[in-house]
Amino acid sequence: MLLAPPHPAHPNRRAWLRSAAAGGMAALAPWAGLSLAGTATPGGPRLVLMILRGGLDGLTAVPAVADPAFAEARGALGRFASPALPLDNLFALHPALPGLHALYGQGELLVLHATGLPYRERSHFDGQQVLESGGERPFALSTGWLGRALAGSARKAMALQSSVPLVLRGHTEVDTWAPSNRPDPSADLVARLERLYLDDVPLAAALARARALRAASGGDNGGLSPSPASGVAAGMAPGMTPGTTPGPARRPALLLARQAATFLARPDGPQAAVLDLGGWDSHANQVADPGPLVNNLRLLDASLDALREGLSGPTAGDTWRRTVVLVVTEFGRTVAINGTQGTDHGSGGAALVLGGAVRGGRVIADWPGLAPAQRFEGRDLRITTDLRALFKTVLIDHLGLDPARVSQQALPGSAGLARLDLLRT
Repeated sequence: MLLAPPHPAHPNRRAWLRSAAAGGMAALAPWAGLSLAGTATPGGPRLVLMILRGGLDGLTAVPAVADPAFAEARGALGRFASPALPLDNLFALHPALPGLHALYGQGELLVLHATGLPYRERSHFDGQQVLESGGERPFALSTGWLGRALAGSARKAMALQSSVPLVLRGHTEVDTWAPSNRPDPSADLVARLERLYLDDVPLAAALARARALRAASGGDNGGLSPSPASGVAAGMAPGMTPGTTPGPARRPALLLARQAATFLARPDGPQAAVLDLGGWDSHANQVADPGPLVNNLRLLDASLDALREGLSGPTAGDTWRRTVVLVVTEFGRTVAINGTQGTDHGSGGAALVLGGAVRGGRVIADWPGLAPAQRFEGRDLRITTDLRALFKTVLIDHLGLDPARVSQQALPGSAGLARLDLLRT
């Protein structure tokens, strides 16, 4: 079965087959690949974007424990099963994030707090569209900020999923890769496809690219075939049990992070990679430990540690030193707890910036305060830093893209946003 292409159906079967082949060959599911990727700059910078879908509660992940209003404002949400991990004289990390805390101490994690998008209406669907498109309002743009930034270049990008996410649309040099529990295609099927596509350049090239991706992943699906009996393959972080793992985390999150590192560390690998982690919509039972939100924080910590380990291992060279990882979400949550021991959709939140190229050990925040009069509409953490300033900074200062191109094409409307002090010199 072929995966449906990410764009509307084409008017004839041959055109559709070309698009489907270019968009991933599920008939060769373990080899899933997209497009005819260009040549990455050997030794060049690497960027990883991890999207936390559902709205991470930034005040749980990075609590402002020394804010005078924190304890009263958060109530049960501000009381953790073990002490929060201190960052500076105002902020701490949730105790489920020890790996990130270690990176902060090593100067490789920076937190951007009280950040968010121009969008303020608190819809997941619209918020994620703005997050990925880089626009100022929902559906003002139909392609993604990272895709537009890379468009026209030979820089490769990869999505660790089965289709191209919006954030990468607009660029042609994009591959996708996702694990599959289907058996490998037979040698006979591959040989038949090769003969079938012999005189069809786009389809032949797509098949060759799929085979190359399979080889780059280590072959045999990169060892990522999930097994219902395997906690690791189900994406569990250490300390989780099947009974406490939240549903959205039952994806191979840890293994996808490791596989992303494998691709990024190759000299001819992608310069940008996108990963997703869902399940952050914490309307209920947010304070439970173990519970859905705390389990997801543990999973996030373990996944980022797996990514770091893969990028700094013996075969990765200095890739981690050249890497920036952005962890972002579509909006934060309400400051106060709701009636079901959770939080509702909010505005301001936190973003994480980590990697060997990051000048970490800092929290960047124009902190607005948590008292009711200091909140947005009396309920949310007020946004004081536009999240697009983070994207702009990384595109220009890390990937080395032209500032005018970034402000005009990749992130239109961002010309007035100052770049942030993120990177090592």
